[in-house]
Amino acid sequence: MSSYDLQINGQAYSIQAEAEMPLLWVLRDLLGLTGTKFSCGKGECGACTVLIDGEPTRSCTTLVESVAGKSIITIEGLSADISHPLQKAWIEERVVQCGYCQPGQIMNAAALLEKNPHPTDEQIDAAMSDVLCRCGTYQRVRQAIHRAAEEV
Repeated sequence: MSSYDLQINGQAYSIQAEAEMPLLWVLRDLLGLTGTKFSCGKGECGACTVLIDGEPTRSCTTLVESVAGKSIITIEGLSADISHPLQKAWIEERVVQCGYCQPGQIMNAAALLEKNPHPTDEQIDAAMSDVLCRCGTYQRVRQAIHRAAEEV
Protein backbone atom coordinates (compact mmCIF):
# COMPACT_ATOMS: atom_id res chain seq x y z
CA MET A 1 0.00 0.00 0.00
CA SER A 2 1.11 3.51 -0.79
CA SER A 3 -0.11 6.93 0.27
CA TYR A 4 -1.63 9.25 -2.34
CA ASP A 5 -2.63 12.88 -2.07
CA LEU A 6 -5.61 13.53 -4.28
CA GLN A 7 -7.51 16.70 -5.17
CA ILE A 8 -11.16 15.72 -5.69
CA ASN A 9 -13.97 18.21 -6.17
CA GLY A 10 -11.77 20.94 -4.75
CA GLN A 11 -10.99 18.99 -1.57
CA ALA A 12 -7.69 17.43 -0.56
CA TYR A 13 -7.68 13.74 0.36
CA SER A 14 -4.87 11.54 1.56
CA ILE A 15 -5.56 7.86 1.00
CA GLN A 16 -3.81 4.53 1.34
CA ALA A 17 -4.26 2.26 -1.68
CA GLU A 18 -2.50 -0.20 -3.93
CA ALA A 19 -0.85 1.58 -6.88
CA GLU A 20 -2.86 -0.44 -9.38
CA MET A 21 -6.24 0.31 -7.75
CA PRO A 22 -8.56 1.98 -10.28
CA LEU A 23 -9.65 5.51 -9.43
CA LEU A 24 -13.28 4.33 -9.63
CA TRP A 25 -12.82 2.12 -6.57
CA VAL A 26 -10.94 4.83 -4.69
CA LEU A 27 -13.88 7.17 -5.29
CA ARG A 28 -16.61 4.68 -4.48
CA ASP A 29 -15.10 2.39 -1.85
CA LEU A 30 -12.53 4.51 -0.06
CA LEU A 31 -14.15 7.96 -0.27
CA GLY A 32 -17.86 7.14 -0.51
CA LEU A 33 -18.34 9.19 -3.69
CA THR A 34 -20.79 6.78 -5.31
CA GLY A 35 -22.13 9.06 -8.05
CA THR A 36 -19.51 7.69 -10.44
CA LYS A 37 -20.85 4.36 -11.69
CA PHE A 38 -19.27 1.00 -12.46
CA SER A 39 -20.57 -0.69 -15.58
CA CYS A 40 -18.27 -2.41 -18.08
CA GLY A 41 -15.01 -2.16 -16.11
CA LYS A 42 -13.05 -1.91 -19.37
CA GLY A 43 -13.33 1.81 -20.19
CA GLU A 44 -15.72 1.18 -23.06
CA CYS A 45 -19.12 2.44 -21.88
CA GLY A 46 -18.30 5.75 -20.17
CA ALA A 47 -20.55 5.38 -17.10
CA CYS A 48 -17.49 5.95 -14.90
CA THR A 49 -16.37 9.17 -16.58
CA VAL A 50 -14.82 11.86 -14.37
CA LEU A 51 -12.83 14.95 -15.29
CA ILE A 52 -9.09 14.84 -14.69
CA ASP A 53 -7.50 18.21 -15.28
CA GLY A 54 -10.62 19.04 -17.31
CA GLU A 55 -10.45 16.01 -19.59
CA PRO A 56 -13.15 13.32 -19.55
CA THR A 57 -11.47 10.16 -18.30
CA ARG A 58 -12.65 6.62 -17.60
CA SER A 59 -12.07 6.09 -13.89
CA CYS A 60 -12.43 2.31 -14.13
CA THR A 61 -9.18 2.04 -16.11
CA THR A 62 -7.29 4.96 -14.57
CA LEU A 63 -4.89 3.87 -11.84
CA VAL A 64 -4.81 5.91 -8.64
CA GLU A 65 -1.03 6.32 -8.90
CA SER A 66 -1.48 8.22 -12.18
CA VAL A 67 -3.78 10.94 -10.76
CA ALA A 68 -1.88 12.09 -7.68
CA GLY A 69 -1.56 15.87 -7.85
CA LYS A 70 -4.17 16.26 -10.59
CA SER A 71 -7.56 17.92 -10.30
CA ILE A 72 -10.35 15.33 -10.28
CA ILE A 73 -14.00 16.33 -10.62
CA THR A 74 -16.79 13.81 -10.14
CA ILE A 75 -20.53 14.25 -10.65
CA GLU A 76 -20.74 15.28 -6.99
CA GLY A 77 -18.31 18.10 -7.74
CA LEU A 78 -20.46 19.86 -10.32
CA SER A 79 -22.78 21.19 -7.61
CA ALA A 80 -23.94 20.10 -4.19
CA ASP A 81 -27.55 21.12 -4.86
CA ILE A 82 -28.07 20.12 -8.52
CA SER A 83 -27.81 23.76 -9.60
CA HIS A 84 -25.25 23.25 -12.37
CA PRO A 85 -26.78 24.18 -15.76
CA LEU A 86 -26.23 20.65 -17.09
CA GLN A 87 -27.91 19.02 -14.11
CA LYS A 88 -30.88 21.38 -14.37
CA ALA A 89 -31.13 20.84 -18.13
CA TRP A 90 -31.01 17.05 -17.66
CA ILE A 91 -34.04 17.31 -15.37
CA GLU A 92 -35.91 19.82 -17.55
CA GLU A 93 -35.39 17.74 -20.70
CA ARG A 94 -36.24 14.50 -18.87
CA VAL A 95 -33.08 12.84 -20.15
CA VAL A 96 -32.93 10.11 -17.54
CA GLN A 97 -34.65 6.78 -17.99
CA CYS A 98 -32.73 4.16 -16.05
CA GLY A 99 -30.15 6.83 -15.15
CA TYR A 100 -27.15 4.56 -14.89
CA CYS A 101 -25.02 6.25 -17.56
CA GLN A 102 -26.07 9.77 -16.65
CA PRO A 103 -23.15 10.75 -14.37
CA GLY A 104 -20.77 9.80 -17.19
CA GLN A 105 -22.93 11.56 -19.77
CA ILE A 106 -23.06 14.75 -17.71
CA MET A 107 -19.33 14.77 -17.01
CA ASN A 108 -18.57 14.26 -20.69
CA ALA A 109 -20.99 17.09 -21.55
CA ALA A 110 -19.34 19.35 -18.96
CA ALA A 111 -15.97 18.87 -20.65
CA LEU A 112 -17.55 19.58 -24.04
CA LEU A 113 -19.16 22.84 -22.89
CA GLU A 114 -15.94 23.95 -21.19
CA LYS A 115 -14.14 23.68 -24.53
CA ASN A 116 -17.03 24.68 -26.77
CA PRO A 117 -19.76 26.73 -25.03
CA HIS A 118 -22.12 26.61 -28.03
CA PRO A 119 -21.66 23.29 -29.84
CA THR A 120 -23.60 22.25 -32.92
CA ASP A 121 -25.59 19.01 -33.06
CA GLU A 122 -22.72 17.39 -34.94
CA GLN A 123 -20.17 18.50 -32.35
CA ILE A 124 -22.37 17.20 -29.54
CA ASP A 125 -22.85 13.87 -31.27
CA ALA A 126 -19.10 13.52 -31.85
CA ALA A 127 -18.20 14.43 -28.27
CA MET A 128 -20.86 12.22 -26.71
CA SER A 129 -20.54 9.21 -29.02
CA ASP A 130 -18.33 7.23 -26.68
CA VAL A 131 -20.65 7.32 -23.65
CA LEU A 132 -23.17 4.55 -24.17
CA CYS A 133 -26.82 4.76 -23.12
CA ARG A 134 -28.75 1.52 -23.31
CA CYS A 135 -32.04 3.43 -23.00
CA GLY A 136 -31.20 5.47 -26.12
CA THR A 137 -31.86 8.96 -24.75
CA TYR A 138 -29.31 10.51 -27.11
CA GLN A 139 -31.77 13.02 -28.59
CA ARG A 140 -32.67 14.28 -25.11
CA VAL A 141 -28.98 14.43 -24.19
CA ARG A 142 -28.42 16.70 -27.19
CA GLN A 143 -31.39 18.91 -26.22
CA ALA A 144 -30.15 19.16 -22.63
CA ILE A 145 -26.67 20.19 -23.76
CA HIS A 146 -28.14 22.92 -25.96
CA ARG A 147 -30.31 24.09 -23.03
CA ALA A 148 -27.35 24.15 -20.65
CA ALA A 149 -25.26 26.03 -23.23
CA GLU A 150 -27.74 28.89 -23.02
CA GLU A 151 -26.94 29.27 -19.30
CA VAL A 152 -23.18 28.72 -19.33
